[in-house]
Amino acid sequence: MNLKKMMQQAAKMQEQMQSAQADLADKSVTATAGGGKVTVTANGAGEVTAIKIDKTVVDPEDVEMLEDLVLTGVQKAIAEAKALAESEMGKVTAGLGLPPGLGF
Repeated sequence: MNLKKMMQQAAKMQEQMQSAQADLADKSVTATAGGGKVTVTANGAGEVTAIKIDKTVVDPEDVEMLEDLVLTGVQKAIAEAKALAESEMGKVTAGLGLPPGLGF
């Protein structure tokens, strides 16, 4: 393969990856815990952007339950954001023979 052509392809792929990463920051995923009592939204970059808590689960006598619900919601949202990112970045790296989840 021609070295110049390979460098051009690498540059093009880098541009596509940067574009995909920018697009991911604009996409969001939402996860719930406790039957929808806690809702967590994260963007495709894996940043939590919002947490909504139904007031019916706010019990001063059972703070641990609320903490568990929030933690579960955050973990689910981050996992969904990672899956979204892997899917979107996989589209850019498809056909290159790179292993899945190569840190993208």
